[in-house]
Order: sequence, then structure tokens, then C-alpha cells
Amino acid sequence: MRIGISVLTHAGQNIWENGLGQNVVFLAQAFQKLPFVQSVVLLNGGDQSTMPPQVDMDALGLRMMHVHEATDHIDMAIEMAGALDVKWLDYLRAQGKKVVWYCAGQPYVGLIEPTVFDRPGFFSRADRCDEIWALPKDYSAFAPMLRALHRCPVHEVPYIWSPQFLAERVKELEKDGYSFGYKKRAPGADGKSAGLRVAIFEPNVSVVKCSNIPMLVCDEAFRAEPGQVQFMHVLNTLHLKDHPTLLYLANSLDMVRQQKAIFQGRHDFAGYMVQHADAVVAHQWQNDQNYNYLDALYGNYPLVHNSPWLRDAGYSDYYYPDFDTVEGGRKLLLAAGQHDKRLDHHQRQARQVIASVDPFAHRNLQSYARRLQHLFRNAAATGAAA
Repeated sequence: MRIGISVLTHAGQNIWENGLGQNVVFLAQAFQKLPFVQSVVLLNGGDQSTMPPQVDMDALGLRMMHVHEATDHIDMAIEMAGALDVKWLDYLRAQGKKVVWYCAGQPYVGLIEPTVFDRPGFFSRADRCDEIWALPKDYSAFAPMLRALHRCPVHEVPYIWSPQFLAERVKELEKDGYSFGYKKRAPGADGKSAGLRVAIFEPNVSVVKCSNIPMLVCDEAFRAEPGQVQFMHVLNTLHLKDHPTLLYLANSLDMVRQQKAIFQGRHDFAGYMVQHADAVVAHQWQNDQNYNYLDALYGNYPLVHNSPWLRDAGYSDYYYPDFDTVEGGRKLLLAAGQHDKRLDHHQRQARQVIASVDPFAHRNLQSYARRLQHLFRNAAATGAAA
């Protein structure tokens, strides 16, 4: 079996600009481990000839091809990080090859937000694929919608992540004298540890991941016990800095009024944490699987979150439900008071979660193997019947 996975290259690309580029690499590596997969290529739908500098294609055993030159080199195409030409997909399917849309982004907001907020969006022809693969975060809620819209089967596939890119970034930082990972805080003259420096990494480009709730969580904790929350860093907000709603919200917070907050642009996780923060507060709406969470767990940083998936995967101590900012504030104070004492416990929880998403874990490989075999078994049965 020969597989092609779409990527979208562009000038100045960085592997840290979103999680999807990393996801493509992890999926390709998982496929390479399957004995019946002959080759995996990346289908370039962009305008550059290389992947981001953090991706060593030779070391990964991968090559990139423009879509039309890949026609005779693949048996199936997976549309994942870049849209593929629909006419080309039709041609592949006419040859008996298979097309899968790997739905990594939250599909409902992808349909709704461009219309509601009057901004550019993208929607390819609905009937272009044989199957849709959806991650657990989206499958239970949105599979019926996807089936109705695309008129094809929708299947759940594992969420996978590896620390390989993060580990390389950590090595870069170590060369500059920085040390990644949570450090226990030394007690002050009063015997109490210094308050947590909190970072909020939500991208603020969609309603599914915004900084508003984490800001309120931090302020709840600060109002209750000011000494436990030292500072709040709100990233990815420069494009909103003059928006009246954000200004109103920010100026209503005690942390802002007391000059305990700063609003920043985009930064990579490791590079920012080693210099400015030692805890993360996060929030999502119907998007509870996030590489940023795993970056935080890998560094043993306390992560205050509302992800049911993360809670059920074993990381539950700092969970708050839904939009409950009061409970979120309590969990941030719990982290401030207990994280140093329970660091070993936290590390065990983090390792459990990270192990569950390992691309090479037997359960995850078996799930992808069954999905591929089922797709082509159906093709073989159809050919035999014909």
C-alpha cells in the first residue's frame, strides 16, 4: 500500500505555527511502522519545495511530491493539512484508488465562523472522498453532521502526538543556557513559595480556543489569594489589542489594574515558558484535544484545563468543567499550593497521558492498520463483485 498525505507549504513556515503540520509527520511515521505500507509521501499543495526547517525529511524517510506527479506513486490520498485538487481526486477514484479526508480541525466552526464573522473560509466539494476520519474530540459530536454533508462513512481514528519536535526545541534552548521544565519554587522569607507565573496560549482566532475564560480564571484566583498568582501572560492577543471588547474585559480585571498582566504576540511554547512562566491555564469549547496541553505535560508544568478528554486520560487534578471560572480559580490555587509537593504524582499522570497518544503505541498502530485494511477490503470486495 502506498499512501500520500497532503501538506500545505508556504514561505517562512515554522512547525510551531499550528499543530497540524506536526500531526502530518506523526501520522506518516505511524504508517511507516505498518508492515503492509510500502511507502508514504507528502503531497505538496503549497508554493515551497521544502517542509519547515524543523522537519528533517531524510531522517524521517519521507519525500514530498506535487500532487499531479504523485498520481502513479500512491494508492490512496489523505487530505489533511492542505486541500487537494478535486478533479485530481476524481481521477484517482476513477482508477480505483481511495481518498480520505482526515478531519483534524473542529468541523462545525470551520463551516460556520467564516459566514458569521464575514471572513475568508474554505470549503471543498462535499462528495470528494470515500471516507472521513475524525479524531475522538469531534467524532461523538459531529459524525452525524459529517455523514449527512459528505454522504460517506465517518470513522474515529486515534489522536496521536510525539515529543520529538519539542525535544529538539528544548535542545536548542539548552544551548542558549535555558532549562525547560517545571522548577520547584524556593520559599520566601515568610516560608511561602512565590506565586505562579501563568501563561495563556490560546490562539484567539476562533471561538473554540480563546483567552477570555483563562483570564477570568487567573483573576478569580488572584482576587482570592493575590500572593499565589504572581503574573499573567496572555499570548496571541496583539491582533486584538485595540478591540473594545478585549479592552473592556482586560481593564475590568484586578490583575490588569495592578499591573500584573501583559499581552503578547505569538511565541513557541518552550521558548516562552523557559523565560517567563511556570504554569498554564487553558480553555476550549468542543475542542478538547490540543498539542499545547501535551507540551505542558511533557514539561511537568501545572496545566489548569477544562478538557474532558484530558481528565478521562488521567490528568484530572487541575480540571474545571465547561466555563466554570470559579472552579478554575480554585484549581489554579490548588496548583500554586500543591504542585511542588505532588510533583511526582503529576509526572505519573502526565506520562500516562503521553503514553496513550504515542504514534507507535500498539493500540494506536492497530487502530490505523484496521482502518486502512477495512478501506481496501471494501475496494477489493467491490472489484470482485463487478
